[in-house]
This record gives sequence, C-alpha cells and structure tokens, in this order.
Amino acid sequence: MARPDTKLADLGRTWLFSSLSRKELASVGKRADEVTVPAGKVLTAEGKPGHEFFLILDGQAVVSRGGRDIAHLGSGQYFGELSLLDRGPRSATVTATTPMTLLVLGQREFSAMLDEVPGLAHKLLAAMAAKLRESWAVTFG
Repeated sequence: MARPDTKLADLGRTWLFSSLSRKELASVGKRADEVTVPAGKVLTAEGKPGHEFFLILDGQAVVSRGGRDIAHLGSGQYFGELSLLDRGPRSATVTATTPMTLLVLGQREFSAMLDEVPGLAHKLLAAMAAKLRESWAVTFG
C-alpha cells in the first residue's frame, strides 16, 4: 500500500492535476479508490467507453492499439485521464502484466468534486489548455 504523501505527489505529477494545491490533491485522493488487480486483467479496452482515471501505485501494464503493443507503464504513471472529462471511447487497451495496485478515480466522483469546489474547474481548464498547446507545438512545430 502506497503512503498517502506518495500518492499525492504522484497525482500532482499528472498533467490533469498538476495545478492543484496540496489540499485539492488531498480531496482528489480521498475520492479515489485504491484497488489491486491480478496480472492479465484488462483495465481499459480500446473503443469501449471510459469512466475512470488510473494512477499506477505499483506494478506494470502494457498499452496496445490495434492489437500491437505501443507502450509499457509502471509505478507513478497514469492513463484514462481524458475519460474523466468526456466519457469518450478508450484510445487503447491497457492490460496488467504484473499484479498491480492502482488509484482509481471515477467520473462521478470527479464531477462531484468539481461541483463542490468551483475554482477547481478553472485550474483544470488551465492545465488542459497547457497540454493542448504542448500537443500542438509537437504536432505543428
């Protein structure tokens, strides 16, 4: 089980939550569930709707698209953040390659948090804008 301060630090390193204060990160952490999954567990399926964000506390996973492995993820890495915002289809399949411990934040809990702390939405929008600018700079130079 990861220490709470480690979880908060890992959450704060994700682009979606990077602009949040320690108190706001603690609120996110309280709403998230820590879960363990066995090796082989499919965490997200390409093309299926997404409703949660995953932060890897321990273990490893493989990311595949179109049946081809495209990335490997480990402790401190995350996936599914866009599903908190749009409930859109997953862009890839993520499968545990080892037993894993994950911090999982559902879309419903995320939305409730935004309703309770309106200033949080502004910070998240700013983080999204920064990420979009970064993507455009990489794509369009």
